[in-house]
Amino acid sequence: MKEVKFVDVSVRDAPQSLWATRITNEMIMPYAARMDEMGFDWIDLEGGAIFDVCVRYLQEDPWERMRLMAERCSRTPLNIWTRGQSLFTFDFFPDDIVDLTIRRMAANGMHRHTFYDTLGDVRNIELAIKATKEIGLYCCAGFAYALSPVHTDEFYAGIATEVVGHGVDAFIIKDASGLLTPDRIRTLVPAIRNAIGPDMPLELHSHCRGGLAELCYLEAVPLGVDVLHTAISPMAGSDSLPPTEYFVQHLGDQGYGIKLNLDDLAEMADYFRALAERYDKPLGVHNRYDPKLYEHQIPGGMISNLHSQLADIGMSDRFEEVLVEAVQVRQDLGYPVVVSPFAQYTVTQSVINVAQGERYKTIPDEIARYAMGYYGKPVGPILPEIIEKSAEHLGIKEPITQRAGELVGPAIPRLKKERGPFKSDDDLLLAAFYQPAVLDELYAVRDAPGRRTDYPLSALTPLKQLMAEVEKRPTLKYVSVKKGDFSFELEGPASEAVAAE
Repeated sequence: MKEVKFVDVSVRDAPQSLWATRITNEMIMPYAARMDEMGFDWIDLEGGAIFDVCVRYLQEDPWERMRLMAERCSRTPLNIWTRGQSLFTFDFFPDDIVDLTIRRMAANGMHRHTFYDTLGDVRNIELAIKATKEIGLYCCAGFAYALSPVHTDEFYAGIATEVVGHGVDAFIIKDASGLLTPDRIRTLVPAIRNAIGPDMPLELHSHCRGGLAELCYLEAVPLGVDVLHTAISPMAGSDSLPPTEYFVQHLGDQGYGIKLNLDDLAEMADYFRALAERYDKPLGVHNRYDPKLYEHQIPGGMISNLHSQLADIGMSDRFEEVLVEAVQVRQDLGYPVVVSPFAQYTVTQSVINVAQGERYKTIPDEIARYAMGYYGKPVGPILPEIIEKSAEHLGIKEPITQRAGELVGPAIPRLKKERGPFKSDDDLLLAAFYQPAVLDELYAVRDAPGRRTDYPLSALTPLKQLMAEVEKRPTLKYVSVKKGDFSFELEGPASEAVAAE
């Protein structure tokens, strides 16, 4: 039988889903070289919230994380995610920034680039495909899965045909909210396999929120999925992805080729379980089937943030009302996929509607720009009232129809003039993504004298010694730091050097 390959997400999507993305180099690097030996086909390292949280909250340079990991992983290629023209944030970036970002990914040790456009507008990833192929990275592109009257198997097959026509190396089905069911797998996977042909690798990335991801994976492999995205068991379940060990065991028993070894995975599970205990982080649990998820489709991280935000504005008692409103708002907006940034936009509009007691009395700028085509072509018809108010809000008459990236002028010359000179192209790109105050905080820590980067390199270090290394590190804590005209809080052991400075 065929070989099943694995993308390990234990240091990227798993902590993003379980630990509010708060995973540091101190946690990753001591075990990186050991992970490199285990037989994963790829290790998922950065993308999405990881890049952003590294900068904003951990004060760790995400480019440096790539280099540190690449030093330790000589066998297993490293993967990084983007959202095509949006890259790591919610904004749409000009073509020169997208192109340079992809080239810097390769220069900093990444081997594979995985990406999609949230709306399924393939025009928004054409440049990413071109640059990825030119620089020699493995190119995996696909779509974000959602449920609606317009998100049919035929709709997704059309995206697959178009994407594959641009010459990608692999195609991926990304189910960020865990909405797939075994019944849908039985129709969707054959439709995609037929669209991409028999030889194109087909990957599946689904989360455990709906309680059905394990069943979906087992159903998908015989139907034509070649690559599974999974996490080591302590980092699996809940809002994360399914556990690697489960599929190594069951697919191996069914006769599929598996390179991973359960003894190695048990050791890896011990390491991450110990990390969770050391840093007081939650472990994943098995979710039960949640029928409400298939109505509102809001990712787990958004749900927890919504509770907090409603409490801040005195609307905690209206949580369920907001969820119901989100279903209607998404329909009125033409059924955007409920992933970043449209999950945030949909929920924000829903909160405004509930708070004001009237739908679309106020339309945020982001909703107006989406409705008028600034993020790409909406998949379904938008409520005429929203179109009318959005046009008035933006001062235009008709929705735009050209590729969204064409609406943003080149940024590199302007950045060099206004915020240069830069130490490197990596710093130039950080300036494209973040305001000076945010980067001042990052650089205060990154460039501090005595900051540690000498994490152990050896893959032969016994697990007990690695755990002792973790145990003797300082307890994670916050330190208030004053720098010039601003103050901020640093999280983690590295903050002590800056505080002492």
